[in-house]
Amino acid sequence: MTGRHALVVRGGWDGHHPVEATELFLPFLREQGFEVRVEDSPEVYADGAAMADVDLILQCVTMSTISREASKGLRDAVAAGAGFAGWHGGIADSFRNEADYLQLVGGQFATHPGRQPDERPGDERDNYLDYVVEITDLGRAHPITQGIGDFALHTEQYWVLHDDLIDVLATTTHPTQSYHPWHRPIVSPAVWTREWGAGRIFVATPGHSPDVLRHPDVRTIIERGLLWAGRTP
Repeated sequence: MTGRHALVVRGGWDGHHPVEATELFLPFLREQGFEVRVEDSPEVYADGAAMADVDLILQCVTMSTISREASKGLRDAVAAGAGFAGWHGGIADSFRNEADYLQLVGGQFATHPGRQPDERPGDERDNYLDYVVEITDLGRAHPITQGIGDFALHTEQYWVLHDDLIDVLATTTHPTQSYHPWHRPIVSPAVWTREWGAGRIFVATPGHSPDVLRHPDVRTIIERGLLWAGRTP
């Protein structure tokens, strides 16, 4: 493990606490033998020399924009074997302007359904729901989620648009409600992996705030996901 390089790219919308959230995992990466470099812009992806030595990319950049050159650099790095990992909007709601990025990740945030209208306090808690993350049959055997049972959260529940190239390790179900326009329950991936060329991608949708990232099951899944995605020496 010694000498592996992790690139942490953080920024975008401050509501997802990109600095505080990523700082939770930097000690873990260092303990696992990664040399950690932190950047505040995704434009580092366009630097081919910098990306050539990267074994793992941890991204926490919600929304924001990315240049075509940086998007291509990221795709090329992953295809060449660098791991790409993250949580919540920092990876699943990044760079809406760039279709090639959306294809790389394989799943895109669409919405987070809200609470009963008369129960909304008028802040981010309007979209906090009680929901369950359910481990799939594949997830029960996968090293990222093996041994973890279904667990409940009270936070944003991501509705994700996705393709069939992802391997879904956990799901969550959006129920029908009288105040919503859909007419049957919708199942969204909550944890997934994806293989892209020689690289691996890991995404977990829980992680709106640091307290969610500190949840024992969420943190375990993310830590395992980072190690799984990283390039194998």
